[in-house]
Amino acid sequence: MRWLGRLFNTRDTLVRLMLLDLAGVGYLVFCTQAGRTPTVTQWILAVGAFAAALLLHRRPVANMVVQAALLAAAIALLDDIMINQVGASWALIEITIGAYRARTIWLAAGLLAVVDLTNTIGDPADRVAAGVVGLALEVGIPLLLGLVIRANWNLARQAQERAVAEQRQHESESRAARADERSAIARELHDVVAHHVASMVLRVGVARHVLTDLDPRVDEVFDDVHGTGTAALGELRRLVAVLRDPDGVRGDAALTAIEPSALPAAIGAAIDRARQAGITVEADLDPAIGSLDAVRGMAVLRLTQEALTNVAKHAGTSAVAHLVVAVRDGVVHWEVADTGRGGAPAGAPTGGGLLAGVPTGGGHGVTGMRERVEVLGGRLEAGPSGTGWRVRTALPAVVAASDRAPVRSVPGERGAPADSPAPEPV
Repeated sequence: MRWLGRLFNTRDTLVRLMLLDLAGVGYLVFCTQAGRTPTVTQWILAVGAFAAALLLHRRPVANMVVQAALLAAAIALLDDIMINQVGASWALIEITIGAYRARTIWLAAGLLAVVDLTNTIGDPADRVAAGVVGLALEVGIPLLLGLVIRANWNLARQAQERAVAEQRQHESESRAARADERSAIARELHDVVAHHVASMVLRVGVARHVLTDLDPRVDEVFDDVHGTGTAALGELRRLVAVLRDPDGVRGDAALTAIEPSALPAAIGAAIDRARQAGITVEADLDPAIGSLDAVRGMAVLRLTQEALTNVAKHAGTSAVAHLVVAVRDGVVHWEVADTGRGGAPAGAPTGGGLLAGVPTGGGHGVTGMRERVEVLGGRLEAGPSGTGWRVRTALPAVVAASDRAPVRSVPGERGAPADSPAPEPV
């Protein structure tokens, strides 16, 4: 039945009229009454009906008028009016299917009924009655068929419109739910995390000015804590802005990626910060990292920051970490390995490895690293290496935008000068 539905599609009008014309030609050649050869007049009226159906397939009203006129001529001139009768009835079907106003349909049906009844003019009453009954075949059935097809089309269109409306409503509800979730997260970040961090930064700032004659190493620690806290507040402020209004900050590169030329300096700052925490970091950086795209550059930076932080947490501040970032054939090979033989700072969880265990507070750093790598098409590998631990990955080369899923990166960059100003409210 699917092919039948396509046959009566508005786009296939010409196809079905061609099939109708071929059927008419077959009737004239093979099925004329009593085996009589069609007359010249019959051929002329039939060819006229065929040509009108093809030429006027996009103008059903004009085709209906021409077919009715040819039928009237056939009634007056021919004994066998089958071709012109079918042509006029089919023209009524086409009007019923495609007319915009119901009045057009009923006027076309009335025209065909009047033309058909002219065949009974002057006949006895019984034949006139038979002609009226015959209208059920010549007018009623085409009209009914066209109305059924039209109703099916309308139902199909309404179902499609409902499906589109439901899809839009579902998408709208999903966007609203995501917006509510982002707003809730933003409120928590602002009301809880940011306030506590700001309080710590302010207390450190006060301590720097109140406590005098401190050991230079303690003063350096104060400076580092103050700078780190201030940088964290800046990132929280940008993250809250992203959560509350993603569209408003979508064009801000600082919130979505890192400039390629700034990547070596950003990695260097992360290494310096780890060294300030007491870790010995040996870095082997490929100069080609300065040409990475912004998204993979941000991934390399965040992986480096998280891995070096984990070394300090799990391997101890006296551990030796080896960082390797190399670019070969467009693929970024990144690795951090530690010796696992440092003394853990007081209160830090032990376990002696880069990824050994999860911090006591319940950390999600490794999970975030793995998710970031998988989004870019890579796979994070972590495990023991000698007496320590090693984590590494390979970020695939950049593919065309049309061949990859959009990548969402973590907003902001780490790092701030040691003598940064007092934190701004988030």
